[in-house]
Amino acid sequence: MKRRRFLQTAAAPLAASGLRASDIVAMPKGRAEHCIFIWLGGGMAHMDTFDPKVQGDPKGSPKKAGSAYPGIDTAVPGVQVCEHLPKTARLMEHVTAVRTVNHNIINEHAIATNFVHTGRQISGNTTYPSIGSIVAHQRGAVNPNVPAYMLIGYPSPSRGPGFLGAKHGNIYLTDTVSGPAGFTRPADVTAPRVSARAQLLAPLQERVARDSLMADYEAAQREALRLAGPDFMRNFKLEQEAADLRNAYGSEFGQRCLLARRLIQDGVRFIEVSHNLGFVNGTGWDTHNDGQEKQHLLIKDLDDALATLIADLKKHGLLDKTLIAVGTEFGRPPEFDGGGGRGHQCSTFSMILAGGGLKHCGAYGVTDDVAKKIVENPVSVPDFHATVHAALGINPSLELMDGTRPVPLTDGGKPIAALFG
Repeated sequence: MKRRRFLQTAAAPLAASGLRASDIVAMPKGRAEHCIFIWLGGGMAHMDTFDPKVQGDPKGSPKKAGSAYPGIDTAVPGVQVCEHLPKTARLMEHVTAVRTVNHNIINEHAIATNFVHTGRQISGNTTYPSIGSIVAHQRGAVNPNVPAYMLIGYPSPSRGPGFLGAKHGNIYLTDTVSGPAGFTRPADVTAPRVSARAQLLAPLQERVARDSLMADYEAAQREALRLAGPDFMRNFKLEQEAADLRNAYGSEFGQRCLLARRLIQDGVRFIEVSHNLGFVNGTGWDTHNDGQEKQHLLIKDLDDALATLIADLKKHGLLDKTLIAVGTEFGRPPEFDGGGGRGHQCSTFSMILAGGGLKHCGAYGVTDDVAKKIVENPVSVPDFHATVHAALGINPSLELMDGTRPVPLTDGGKPIAALFG
């Protein structure tokens, strides 16, 4: 069959239906310009945070399944969160707790973390890009003098660019004061010396074959050299912010969120902020056994930072332009384990959206009386990704190219239509 005949035959059912291709791929389009993605590594217990249920008892005999803390009312009638989220509760008109996120990936941290970051299972021959790299690839930086994608935390392939290449990877840092390693030049490396080094390097760079791994590396190196210097590094001087505001953000994690606000003000498009306070309760969000006993300290820490970030963005006129997403690799079951903690659960769990110009409703989706099964409005991880992309004005049905192979932006994800006006 000739190519023209094949295309005509393939298009016939579409023509008969009266639909156009644009009708099929039509997606809501938001107006957010930035995304701050807060990562709660370990598995946030949804019934102990944003989907409270009847209170359980981890120390009873027998133990009673349920939430560890009482729920409290929020600014949205009929929507409750746990008692350790009082500041966020007062701002829930700007928030949607997506309570029915789910996947069927094995309940193992690394594999589930990769899936929530990339929206796809690990493949033997393809490394898929993270959501941050996809946004960087599609939208670039708002300001050409800053990176498009930054990670405040430790890098990993799950957070990387995959087949999109190093150009769309992240600039990462673990210290909010010093910023990215190597971006502060030694005092004796003056601007003329930097220029001389660049001129010396240029002929070697020109010999690198295009579309090679070395060319990818060279592009990343040029980006690092461009950003090294005082203009970009001034973002890390948090002491320029009022002491009252820094105190309101709270802990080191809160300072990461404050830094994220400063970075988006300077034009960074996508920032992931990791919550790495495992020492607070001994286990972080992976609340097996004794980790459950001090879980409330993590929740209060999240409450301080998240509520302050929402209010701070609103004060600066940035809340509608900035989508805040809170992600975790899976939830935790209502039953308590032998040590009084909780295991892993991927059948339903909560992830959070705030700001970004969305039509927020406090909570989306309904789970059963112990937050173990979905009752209404399931949301797959690709659906959550599609919602983030759509909020940022990116069509989730677009295709990326892995060599000569087209790869859809999401694995069949559809945005949550109720969040778009």
